[in-house]
Amino acid sequence: MKTFIYTLFVLVSIWATGCARPTAASQPALIESGRYYAVLLDNNSVYFGKLESLSADYAVLHDVFYVQSNVDQQTKAVSNVLIRRGKEWHGPDRMIIRQTAIVFIEPVGTDSRVAQLIAASAR
Repeated sequence: MKTFIYTLFVLVSIWATGCARPTAASQPALIESGRYYAVLLDNNSVYFGKLESLSADYAVLHDVFYVQSNVDQQTKAVSNVLIRRGKEWHGPDRMIIRQTAIVFIEPVGTDSRVAQLIAASAR
């Protein structure tokens, strides 16, 4: 009987410890203010912007850029251009993205080509 009670105590302790441990989803993500992030969406679109907030439901991006690919019809060569969002007809000043549409978020490297193009666009 003592063995049964001891085993039951150990199992309940393990279960309680596992239930009390916070999950990755419940921990707030570290966001560096003023830093650019790459956000990949489930439709394969990638946006680069300053991540203002990240909640369980939405992410908010400011100063947003995206890559536009152009194909030269004669040579079939593809060129990519970084475009600043906001020049569209509706003149958006931010993107509010549903959290369920986000595949991943990564910081943009300070020496990356994207960071260089963003810096050049500010001149």
